[in-house]
Amino acid sequence: MLKSPTSAVVQSRKLVKTVARIHHADSTNSALKANMSTEEPIAVPSSVPGGRLPRARRAREQAPDGRSATKPPSMGMFPLGYKEAAYQWWNSVTPTVAERNVIACIPYLREAVAAGTTSASAVPSAEHPSETQTSAKIDPYGPRVWKSTMVALSGKNRSMNEFSVERVGEPAEDTLVMLHGYGAGLGFYYKNFENISRAKGWKLYALDWLGMGNSTRPSFKICSKDPATKITEAENWFIDALEEWRKIRKIEKFTLLGHSLGGYLGVSYALKYPGHLNKLILASPVGVPEDPYAVSAEMPEPMDSTFQDEFTVDQQSTTQAHKTPNANQPEAGAPKKRPYPPWLVWLWDANVSPFSIVRLAGPLGPRFTSGWTSRRFNHLTPEEKQTLHDYAYSIFKQRGSGEYALPYLLAPGAHARRPVINRIHRVGRQTITPATGTDPAVRETGIPVVFMYGENDWMDVAGGLAAEEKLKQARVKALLGGTEEEKRKENGSVKVLVVSKAGHHLYLDNPDEFNDYIHTELEETRQQTLRERA
Repeated sequence: MLKSPTSAVVQSRKLVKTVARIHHADSTNSALKANMSTEEPIAVPSSVPGGRLPRARRAREQAPDGRSATKPPSMGMFPLGYKEAAYQWWNSVTPTVAERNVIACIPYLREAVAAGTTSASAVPSAEHPSETQTSAKIDPYGPRVWKSTMVALSGKNRSMNEFSVERVGEPAEDTLVMLHGYGAGLGFYYKNFENISRAKGWKLYALDWLGMGNSTRPSFKICSKDPATKITEAENWFIDALEEWRKIRKIEKFTLLGHSLGGYLGVSYALKYPGHLNKLILASPVGVPEDPYAVSAEMPEPMDSTFQDEFTVDQQSTTQAHKTPNANQPEAGAPKKRPYPPWLVWLWDANVSPFSIVRLAGPLGPRFTSGWTSRRFNHLTPEEKQTLHDYAYSIFKQRGSGEYALPYLLAPGAHARRPVINRIHRVGRQTITPATGTDPAVRETGIPVVFMYGENDWMDVAGGLAAEEKLKQARVKALLGGTEEEKRKENGSVKVLVVSKAGHHLYLDNPDEFNDYIHTELEETRQQTLRERA
C-alpha cells in the first residue's frame, strides 16, 4: 500500500527537488502571464470538437447572463511575497492565540469565566475582544458562553482540543459534536458556532481530532502488516480517542457533524461504537464512492470536478451559482482522466504530507500556505482572510502526527481504500448488546443519516445518492425481518442536501444556508428526544 523510499536521505532530496520544482513553475508562470496581453485571443486546441472550449471551462468563463465574464487578475500559485512571508514567519503567533483570534470574529458569544474570578460584564465579547469592558450589546439569542479546554486522554501526549458553547440557565438535553476534515481545525467552523448555538436545548462541542488542529501531536505509528488491518488501525487511532472523550464528558448519545475526513471517520465511529449517535450528518464526506473511474449503472455519471480543485479553484468562483445545469459534466463520450501527476502519487504513497513542505520551507512556510488560503478564503473580508491565514499556518507548521494516517485511509486523489459505500448500510444497524442465555440481543433500529454537498463540490454527490439507496434498502430489510419491538422503534432515514453557491467547504462558502439546514436537522432530533422522554 505504502511505498517507502530507500533511505531518509533519498526522501529528503526528492522532497527538496519537488519544492524547488513547484517554486520554479510558479516563477515561470508568473513571468509568462506578465508578458501575455489581455487582448490576445485564447488558442483552442485542435482536439476540441468545433474549436469550442469544454463546457466546464465555458461555464466558468461566462457571466450569469451568458456574456463573457471578465477574469480577475492572476495572483500566481503563491501570492504572498518572500519578504512578507519571512515577516509572518518571524512574527507568527502561537497556535492558541491564532485560534482565539478566529473565535474573536464570532458575534455575541462571551468566554466563560470561573465563578468568583470576575463578573460576566467584565469579560470581553467578540465585538470588542481586546477591551477590558464588554460592549453593552445584549445577546439577542442568549445569553451564551464559550469555553476552550484541553481534554486529557489516557496515554502519553494524548489530549483533544475542545471548544464548547452552552446556553446559560437552560438545560441541555441534546449534544452536537462538530468534527473538522483532514489537516484542518475547529476554528474553520467559526461562521457556524453562533448561529447553530441559537437552538434551545442543545450544547455544542467542536473538537480537533487527535494529532490535528491544536490537539496534542503524539507519534503516529502503524504496527500491522496486513493492508486491511492497517486501515482499521489508522481509523481506530482517531475514533478511539473520540470515544474516550465521549466517556470523559459523560455523553450518552449525541449528533455527529463531520466534514470531509471527519465525515468518513464519523461513519467508522458509528460502526465501531453503536448506540451513541442520535443522527449522523456528513458534510461533503470523503471516501464514499468505490471506484470513481468505473462507469456503473447504479450511479450517475461522476462530475468533472476533482481533488485538484481543492488547491486550484478560488472561492469566489466556487460561491457563485451556476445557471447552466450540469455545467461541470464532461462532454459525452469523453474518456476518464487521471489528473494526478507522478510526483503527487509518489509524495502521497511516501507519506510526505503537504504540511511537511510547509515545515521544511521554514521562513517561506507562510508563502506556501498562502497558495491554499488565498483561494479558500478570498471571499471573506481582508481582516477575516488574514486571521484565517494565520490560523491555518499555525496549524500546518506544527509537528506531523495525525496527518500521516492519510495514505493508509485514502489513495491518491482522496479515494478511500475502504469506501463508505460498501459499509454505509450497516450504520445504525449494529448490535449494541450481544444475546445471552436469557436475553435476546439488543440492536440499533436505525439512525437518521444526512449527506450534504456544495453545489460546486469536488466531492461527487453521486456517492451520496448511491449511499441513500443503500440505506433505504437496509431500512426495508429491517422492517421485514425485525421483531415487533424493533419495528416500533424503527428510526432509520436518509436524505441528500445540496447547499447552493458552495463548494467542498460548504459550511464556510455559504454559512447562512448551511446553518439553516443544520437548524432543521437539530429541530427534528430535538422533537425526537422530547417524544422519547414523554
